[in-house]
This record gives sequence, C-alpha cells and structure tokens, in this order.
Amino acid sequence: MFDKTKVINWIEEYLFYPKTFIQFLLSFLLLPLSFIYCLIVISKRVFSQKQKFSIPIISIGNLTVGGSGKTPLTTELAREYENCAIILRGYKRTSTGLIVVSHDKKILCGVDTSGDEAMMYALSLPNATVIVSEDRIEGIKKAESLNCKIVFLDDGFSKSFIQKFDILIKPKDEPTLPFCLPSGAYREPKYLYKSADFVAIEDIDFTRKITIKNQTKEMILVTGISKPKRLDRYLPKNLIKKIYFEDHHLYTKKELENLMKRYKATSIITTEKDAVKMRDFGLNLSIMELKIEIKKELKDKINTFLANFR
Repeated sequence: MFDKTKVINWIEEYLFYPKTFIQFLLSFLLLPLSFIYCLIVISKRVFSQKQKFSIPIISIGNLTVGGSGKTPLTTELAREYENCAIILRGYKRTSTGLIVVSHDKKILCGVDTSGDEAMMYALSLPNATVIVSEDRIEGIKKAESLNCKIVFLDDGFSKSFIQKFDILIKPKDEPTLPFCLPSGAYREPKYLYKSADFVAIEDIDFTRKITIKNQTKEMILVTGISKPKRLDRYLPKNLIKKIYFEDHHLYTKKELENLMKRYKATSIITTEKDAVKMRDFGLNLSIMELKIEIKKELKDKINTFLANFR
C-alpha cells in the first residue's frame, strides 16, 4: 500500500537534511540542473527594474522551499498597523486572477476561492484587507484603489521588480547542503541573504509559542503543511498517528471521517492553516494555535522605513 507520509518525509529529508548515500548521490547528480536554475533566477534579478508605488510595501519571504513561519510573522506584523493590505498568491486555490478575500471587516469568499493562507489572514486580521493575485503588481494597485496605507507582501522576496522593504526569515537549522533546487532546498542562492533589508532568525528576532486547544484522549495529527516534522516538538504524548498530506491539501469531510474511524480517534489535531479547510465539516478539532513574539529591533527597522518613505 502506498504510504504518502513516508514519501513526504523522504523528500523533506532529501532536500533539507540528507542522510543516506542515495540522497547525497542524487543531490550531486542533479547539480547541473541546479546550476541552470540558478542562472535563470539570477538573470531575472539582474535585468528587473524596480517599480515604486504610492504606499510602502513590506515583503516577508524566505530563501528555502516550504514553510518557515511567513504567515504567522506577517500576521503579527500586520496587527501593528491600521488600514493595511496583505497580498499573496493564494497557492492551491480553485480560483484564478485577482480576488479581494476580505475588506471592511467582511470576508467576501470561501476558502476554496481564497486558499488556506489567505483565509487565515482574513480570519485573524478582520481590520485588514486581504487580496490574492498571481500578479502582485495588480494586487498592489488594487490595495491603492481601496485606500490602504501599507502593504504586506507574503512571500515577496523573489519579486525583485517591486521596490519594497525585504524581510527574509532564516531558519535556526539551515539545510545541510547549500544548493538550489533540485539538488537542495534553496529557491534562490544562499548569498542573497545579504540583499535583504532585515534577516529575521527564529529565537533571536522572533519567538513562537504553540498551545493546543481542545485536547482529547485519542488524537491523530492530520496536516498538509511543508516540513510537517517541525511540529513534532509541540505534539502531545498521547498521539495515536501522524498523517501527512501534500502542502496546501484540500480536505474532504469524508476522508477525515474515514481517518478518525480507522484510528478510533476522538479528535483531529491540526494547525490553524489546516483548520480553516476543516472548520465547516463539524468534526472535533484540536487546534495548534501559534503566537509569534517579535523583538524590538525588527519593529524599529520597519518603523524607520515607514517614517522615511516618500
């Protein structure tokens, strides 16, 4: 029987922390492709011309594939400001084009249309405007037309054609190999950390705290996030089973009910990002609530940028 969890674990291990001879061999065999990939990425940066907008733009990104804490960090930063917009691609949504997910304290679409991360922002930040758009420039123009005063660009570091304040999140435990895809976990060359306006390191520039709401006796973990093993340190001891889906997986009520029945679970323990896609199913959820505490230096840097914006 095909075990999706094992496949996801193997790919994560290969990209970030290879251990076996096969994983290291594959990484080095694919280096020519990584070289071509890097040339394309660097060329886009070299030949791009930065476009400036009438409102300040703060980008929160990372150099590696998968999750690094962009969504919770962006959420906490946005709480500090009135009339802000959050713009993101809306990965794995069923819609295309520009969609205003929330505005004027109203949620204007469902999670299938918005994508899970955009719906998290809409629920967590009722005073913010949330926009999904593959074209970030169109998203920013829409934020301007809605009279937003500041834009937070989720995963915007690669958008080198936009003038912005770049925050890059650097993981505590960096990938073993410094290679770009497909030989390693980097989406862009590691030296580009030097191009950021601020490099935010976990436990130095921000800390995270997770609490589990509604714990029950017989729980199964169900999640569709990148690098799901990073949740291990926060999980309770009475966990029955861990079930991993691909990043941004769209759940159905039937598949979750079947998992609960198979493992005789009294609840599903999951992340807030996953929970927005499960909340209408009427299932018993134990939600891992994540809070971020941001250190003063990062806030000061942002406020200096805003004060000097012209």
